[in-house]
Amino acid sequence: MTDLAALQHQLGHRFKDETLLQVALTHPSVAHEASGPVQHNQRLEFLGDAGLGLVLTHELYSRYPHLGEGPLTKARARLVNRRVLAEEARRLRLGTYLLLGAGEEACGGRQRPSILADAFEAVIGALFIDGGLEAARQFILQRFEPRLGELTEGSHLDNPKGELQELLQAQSDEPPRYELTGVSGPDHDRLFECAVLHGGVELGRGQGKSKKAAETAAALAALMRLRGGSGSDSTVPQPASDPPDRSAS
Repeated sequence: MTDLAALQHQLGHRFKDETLLQVALTHPSVAHEASGPVQHNQRLEFLGDAGLGLVLTHELYSRYPHLGEGPLTKARARLVNRRVLAEEARRLRLGTYLLLGAGEEACGGRQRPSILADAFEAVIGALFIDGGLEAARQFILQRFEPRLGELTEGSHLDNPKGELQELLQAQSDEPPRYELTGVSGPDHDRLFECAVLHGGVELGRGQGKSKKAAETAAALAALMRLRGGSGSDSTVPQPASDPPDRSAS
């Protein structure tokens, strides 16, 4: 088995029982070809799948309090699927650490998306056993934060900009106005920040990988502020009135 120190550094967790991590990286094909009993990663994958779903479901529930069950389910499906899990496994270079049977090795198993996705979930299961739910939660949120931040780009989270405009127009004819407040990061990885204003009052700010995504995130932040996380309408903040001009009296 390859030295796992570098992988543990990437995971942000030093295993008390490194055998757990070794098992998480052992494909069932090893057991199929062995003459004796060999532990493999299917049980840890089962646990990791449940832990991943729990952590991301709770995060979505907390982060988007105005969304109903349908959009939340769609958002979770965008996060938890074989393609995404395989991508995360590749970022960790899990393929280089896998222990495969000879047949699976010969068939290119180290790059097979299903094997990588299963190993990623098994690693989460190993983190859960070795460090508890908090260790697994910290790892999951650290890996998925960029994807969580980009969720507002899609219509699967409803239409925050349209929803905000509808809410504001119920109390005023003035539409919301979006302002680009900042751009950071290198050319190939820009991060945009936008604010949404109404009647001169800033209602929310958001960030995204594009100006459109940042505006959508700002609208979502404004909705959360205006509705207080309850999903019910509330009064739109009004700009402070100028004091009456008494110079004519």
